[in-house]
Amino acid sequence: METKNNKKTIRAWAFFDWANSAYNLVITSTIFPAYYVAITTTKTNGGKVQFFGKTFINTALSDYALSVAYLIIVFLLPILSSIADYKGNKKVFMQFFTAIGALACCVLYFFDANHIELGIIAFALAAIGYSGGFVFYNSYLPEIATVDMQDKVSAKGFTYGYIGSVLLQLICFVFVLKPELFGIVDKTFPARLSFLLVGIWWISFALIPFIVLPKGSPNAVSHDHNIIKGGFIELGKVWKKVKTMPLLKRYLPAFFFYSMGVQTIMLVATGFAAKELHMPTSALITTILIIQLVAIGGATLMSRLSGKYGNVRVLIAVVIIWIGVCAAAYLTKTATEFYVVAAVVGLVMGGIQSMSRSTYSKYLPENITDTASFFSFYDVTEKLAIVGGVFSFGFFEELTGSPRNSVLVLAIFFIIGLILLFSLLAAENKLKKNTELSAV
Repeated sequence: METKNNKKTIRAWAFFDWANSAYNLVITSTIFPAYYVAITTTKTNGGKVQFFGKTFINTALSDYALSVAYLIIVFLLPILSSIADYKGNKKVFMQFFTAIGALACCVLYFFDANHIELGIIAFALAAIGYSGGFVFYNSYLPEIATVDMQDKVSAKGFTYGYIGSVLLQLICFVFVLKPELFGIVDKTFPARLSFLLVGIWWISFALIPFIVLPKGSPNAVSHDHNIIKGGFIELGKVWKKVKTMPLLKRYLPAFFFYSMGVQTIMLVATGFAAKELHMPTSALITTILIIQLVAIGGATLMSRLSGKYGNVRVLIAVVIIWIGVCAAAYLTKTATEFYVVAAVVGLVMGGIQSMSRSTYSKYLPENITDTASFFSFYDVTEKLAIVGGVFSFGFFEELTGSPRNSVLVLAIFFIIGLILLFSLLAAENKLKKNTELSAV
């Protein structure tokens, strides 16, 4: 096995983020949602589509597809984590999920109004490939970096992912905005070509980590259960331990509810703007790029504020802002108003994601050894929140006929999360007071 903190290995590892982050930006956040709404909305169909004989509102169908994809990952995640811990053949599974995701993106090249089923299935498979690959990507971190270097190495991966995704987005931006420069007449071709490029980009740059990274080595010393049951057994053990931790058992429900809102808004924002505000693809792409830039600054700002005021207080403030975002989104009527809301989303998006994970980490006991199992539990909680939030958004849009009403449902999730955070803050203050009294 290679020595830890090897620069070549770390750089190769970071290129995996460079490779697959293009999917997250182009497919999940920008071009696909705008294209999907455009090809499935006509004057006669009212934005409804047929999927294997059943009728759905177009955006609700894509929401359901994402929900199913993440639900599949929820069931796979414990097994995948168990494999990563016990078998040490994580690279094979990274390659498997990368192939699924990249090929699914390439298949989207053939997605048009006459092939709805093909497009939705490929869209869901791409999400599974992206999420599944990241499980093994994350599990490499303790194997390639010492504890004191893991924060820095993790940040390097994030930076590579940001640069790579924005670079491909800008390439796609050129022919989406100016198709006439390339003699493109078919209006669907620029978007479909973007999907194909994502797939090629993803699989091509993933070859760098696949060539350089070690095969992987078992992290667990021994185990007495089979690989399929292992992950679920470990999650059960974590749940029993969580119930004995006064702060963590209050934090996780709060995290679950506000994550239902945060993750859903990130996934449905572009479709909402395309459908409700009729914003062109070029404007939507610009908006998402702005959000990403602001998010980096937001994460830094939240980190500094947490050092001064504490994580829970900052999370409470951020969730209150998210509630305001929901109210503003419900009332938004113009593109200018959406830009303002998007800027605020960018400010609090990066901050709440980075702070949520660090808060969870801080609540873990210092002497804990099974950190992989605890973070698997965290990931399952987050993915379940995505399933619940995205499904609820699609369901209430179908029920009421408007995604605006679904935004109000997300506000309810944030309010529940806020109440639970206040409960957590009270418990934290009480524990701190008792500790001070015991010290006296």
